[in-house]
Amino acid sequence: TLYGSGYLEYLRPTISDFFADYAEVLFIPFARPSGISHDAYTALAARFFDTINIKIKGLHRYKNPNKAIKNARAVFTGGGNTFLLVKQLYDLGLMEALKQSVVQGTKYLGTSAGSNIAGPTMQNTNDMPIIYPPSFETCGWMPFNINPHYLDPDPDSTHKGETRETRIMEYLHLNDIPVLGLREGSWLSISGDQVELCGQSPARFFEKGKKPVEREPGLIN
Repeated sequence: TLYGSGYLEYLRPTISDFFADYAEVLFIPFARPSGISHDAYTALAARFFDTINIKIKGLHRYKNPNKAIKNARAVFTGGGNTFLLVKQLYDLGLMEALKQSVVQGTKYLGTSAGSNIAGPTMQNTNDMPIIYPPSFETCGWMPFNINPHYLDPDPDSTHKGETRETRIMEYLHLNDIPVLGLREGSWLSISGDQVELCGQSPARFFEKGKKPVEREPGLIN
């Protein structure tokens, strides 16, 4: 949600085009922002998707969620807490099923925590570790991690704690996977091996042993 607009409104044309041929999308509500229930979160997503004539069904409502993912033609994973999302996917044995389903052609939309799991690991989430997943490894549909909601340092701020850039550089001191700092209102469109940065803002790209660089909208690999 962007400041001053409703849930997913800034992505309405993109989502409408992306799911144009789909009457129903499977929703994964496990990240549960602010601890809301799976039903409440699914209802929130459904209200938006109703406006583009697409039905939403929550994965938590299926007796066999693994089969539901394998049979789904389109999946949306909402934001919230990435630690909770990843633990739930592993606990239910769904991480590999989701990964392979998308590799085989299932359409996938992820926001915030749902975008964190698109990279090789979830280690660049901004969330507090409220629960411990069995692994930080995620779907790896692209060769870098995402840091969503990336914030630039505010030169006028009196806050002297670590900046987002500092945290990412700390990560790269111990890890080799690059990181894309994705600013608000931006998104990635992935098709095969092509990753395109969309929206109005550049993204901040971090690699081990190199200075961060700005990547303008367009193909980034």
